[in-house]
Amino acid sequence: MAALIWGGAALSVAGLAGLVWCIVRVWSARRANLSDEELRAVVRKVVPLNMGALFLSVIGLMMVILGIFMG
Repeated sequence: MAALIWGGAALSVAGLAGLVWCIVRVWSARRANLSDEELRAVVRKVVPLNMGALFLSVIGLMMVILGIFMG
């Protein structure tokens, strides 16, 4: 069960890193004073990555909880 906990923790950290990357990407685009359409294009590209990172983080947390309950 320790492998399930550590694997889930690793997935959660990877998801968190993806979320931080998405935040930094949009924040830097906002600071670049892009036009409204260019900013929307950046956000449009980041949203699927953001959702994927959030999904990865949630799955990792589920694995950690499952490992704790089973162990």
